[in-house]
Formats: sequence, C-alpha cells, structure tokens
Amino acid sequence: MGFVNLAAFPADGADVPSLEVRGLAYAYPDGHQALFGVDLTVERGRRVALLGPNGAGKTTLVLHLNGILTPGAGSVTVAGLPVARPNLAEIRRRVGIVFQDPDDQLFMPTVQEDVAFGPAAAGLRGAELRERVEEALERVGMAQHAHRAPHHLSFGQRRRVAVATVLASRPEILVLDEPSSNLDPAARRELADLLRALDLTVLMVTHDLPYALELCPRSVVLADGVLVADGITQELLSDPELMRAHRLELPFGFDPRSVTAPVAQRPRAT
Repeated sequence: MGFVNLAAFPADGADVPSLEVRGLAYAYPDGHQALFGVDLTVERGRRVALLGPNGAGKTTLVLHLNGILTPGAGSVTVAGLPVARPNLAEIRRRVGIVFQDPDDQLFMPTVQEDVAFGPAAAGLRGAELRERVEEALERVGMAQHAHRAPHHLSFGQRRRVAVATVLASRPEILVLDEPSSNLDPAARRELADLLRALDLTVLMVTHDLPYALELCPRSVVLADGVLVADGITQELLSDPELMRAHRLELPFGFDPRSVTAPVAQRPRAT
C-alpha cells in the first residue's frame, strides 16, 4: 500500500485546519536528526492516530506542537497561528497535551484545584473560573470527585481528570500520549466513549493499534523521522508489508478487517 492519499477525508476549503506542519526538521544538540521534513495537515474536529515504533520521532513531533521544541527547519501552525515565541501563551492554551502518566500532570491537593490551575494561570477568576472547572469535570464524568485528592482515585479516574485539566483551557487540539496504557477494560471503554463525544481535534500517539482503529478513522505512520504512510486506519493496519517494515504489531489473532471501523469525519464547523 505504501503512502496513501486521503481522498476519503475531504477538507472544507473555507475552514482553517487545526494543525499544519510543513517541512518540519529537527536535530537534537548531540547531532541526532529526529525529523526529516515532515508534512502533516489535520482538519478541525478530526481524530488522527500517530503511529510508529519507538525512536520514530513521535515525541519530537508532539513537542513542536506547543513550542517546547523549535524547528530546525519548516513550520508548525495551529488554527492559523504560527507556533513562534510571541504566540506561545496562546499556542499552549490551544494545544493541550495529556501525558501517558496522569501523575505527571496532577499535583494539586484536590481534583478541582488541578483542573482550575491552567485557566487560573491564564487569568480567570471567580464565577467564570468555577464554571470552567465544573464544565470540564462534567465532560469527563468526574464532577462528583471535585473535592477528592487525585491520589485517592483509580488510575482510570486520574486519567480522566488529566483530560479535564486540558479541557478546562478550551483547547483547539487534544494530544494524547498512549491514552489506553495501564487501563483496565472498563476504564479503557469509558475513555473511548469520552474521546468520541468531544468536539475537538484529537491527535492520539499510541502503540495500541486496536484502540487507534476503534477511535481514529485516519492514521499517520512515522518512522525514522519521516512520514511513511497517511491513510484510513483500517487499511493501514491491514497492510502486512507496511506493518512489518515499521515494526507495528497487532495482538495475536486480531484482524482489523473484521472490525467495524469509525467512518470518516466531517470537519468541525467554525
């Protein structure tokens, strides 16, 4: 199959994409070249999985989306706004990253305070801040736990609170790093239901290929710093040559062609 052109995912020409990456290249200070001219466009409201083996450059790419890393060459634009020093505060509001381990994200005494931290740092106060926190906790089904200490929650509950800390800032893009890791089957399903219900652009970095198939109509494959495939998730995962070449492994006996995959999404209206 190789590289797939996404005619199945037509763009709305009147809409500004959530994410545009053009010619992105990056080398670390030790000289290791992590990205080689990556091009990627994600339309608003789409859910896209970022797949690839360890060391492919996935984390390096994600760290460019909110300005933690600065391109050696090329550019990144979020909802039409260049990722550049003068725009970093707004970019970091628009690009919400949910870490693999929620304990890296939750550090306040209560759930409510954790969710309030981002909007409060941006200047929200009083009733508007309370409304933002309540809205975010409702969206992830954790409103009843607002006054609990995060470390008293289950791992799956902490992951949902971590999502709420990002949603409270009303981002343009939700980036999830291995969202299904360490979740029991019920928590995995609950998180999937939550992500499907969000009216947001989602970029999901994952090695969990069945979860990518369940949630993301489109996937891109990064290998050795190069985008090697971009297409319909079910078709990519059904290509044994592509999978073998880039160390992508499905669970034993899992056939992606037997699964009812999510349909292509329309871009979110503006």
